[in-house]
Amino acid sequence: MEIRQGTDHSILVLAVCLTCLGVVMVFSSSSIMAVRDYSDSLHFLKRQGGYALIGFAAMALMMRIDLQILRKAAWPVLGLCALLLLAVLIPGVGKKVGGAARWIRIAGVTFQPAEFAKIGLVLFMAHSLARKQDKVKSFKLGFLPYMVILVVLLGLLLAQPDLGSALTIAIVAITMLLVAGTRLTYLVGIGLIALPFLYFMIMNVDYRRRRIMAFLNPWEDPSNTGFQIIQSWIAFGSGGAFGQGLGESKQKLFFLPEAHTDFIFSVIGEELGFIGVIVIAAIFMLLILRGMKTALNAPDEFSCFLAFGITLLIGMQAFANMAVVMGMVPTKGLALPFLSYGGTSLVTTLGAIGILLNVSRHVPGELR
Repeated sequence: MEIRQGTDHSILVLAVCLTCLGVVMVFSSSSIMAVRDYSDSLHFLKRQGGYALIGFAAMALMMRIDLQILRKAAWPVLGLCALLLLAVLIPGVGKKVGGAARWIRIAGVTFQPAEFAKIGLVLFMAHSLARKQDKVKSFKLGFLPYMVILVVLLGLLLAQPDLGSALTIAIVAITMLLVAGTRLTYLVGIGLIALPFLYFMIMNVDYRRRRIMAFLNPWEDPSNTGFQIIQSWIAFGSGGAFGQGLGESKQKLFFLPEAHTDFIFSVIGEELGFIGVIVIAAIFMLLILRGMKTALNAPDEFSCFLAFGITLLIGMQAFANMAVVMGMVPTKGLALPFLSYGGTSLVTTLGAIGILLNVSRHVPGELR
């Protein structure tokens, strides 16, 4: 593959802007809690700043690595991701937080394997779909093998349990298959088969069922199941058009749970107002458009599927988080890419952006 110098700088600038804004908003939304829990208002700022530096290093590395090396690593990476997801379930290896075993702690470093698994699956599917383009309409060769791999990954994620990551991976995989040309009847069929199972997974688990009920009518139990989304609405409503000002959020003062992680967008709405919310949504939309353009103009099928999968993954998680905190869909723990506090999410997202930038280097200048 011929390398054409000329990275898509718009993708780079958008990602850096979101990351820097994320570091600022993590500090703004967490400083009070950091004083209470760690006696250091800069605790989360220092950690998120460190994660950002590691993420930028990962992005720089992924920008320069030969894409064919990445392609050859697709199977080993997928296997490693599966092993890490399995390791999470081993007592003494996996770390439980809030009743869920989603983290591994090694030498004082805690990370979430599910975030690596999302990128690992995209890499694997990009490699495999590019190789099987002539077999993609075959049920036995072009559909069933992906379903077997997907079921294994979903089973490991649901055992943690992590329904949010499981749904994310499933939607990304199915969409990539659809774009690759898999027969729609296969995808509709697997969707119909999955619906009763999904219903069982939600309605037979008490806290998930309560989240659905809270979504339908949060005011029925405003001090318990509906508390989080009501406080989020109050944050957005208090922000008005131009916001209360950076650092002036009242909801982060222990009213809004997870203010620096899953619900950081609510704090942004309160402090930066409707204008800030629209600007951030627009930045994500521009990032998605540039990513899709990179995918469409990629010089080969592997690069095309890889860029598409990464763009889809980031965009879907971003707008799913926004929909959750605005009460448009039931509450689910999904980080807002670049902005939410969390090392694994930030590092893997910036690494994925590095891969996207790498693909953009191979796009002819006149098509960029």
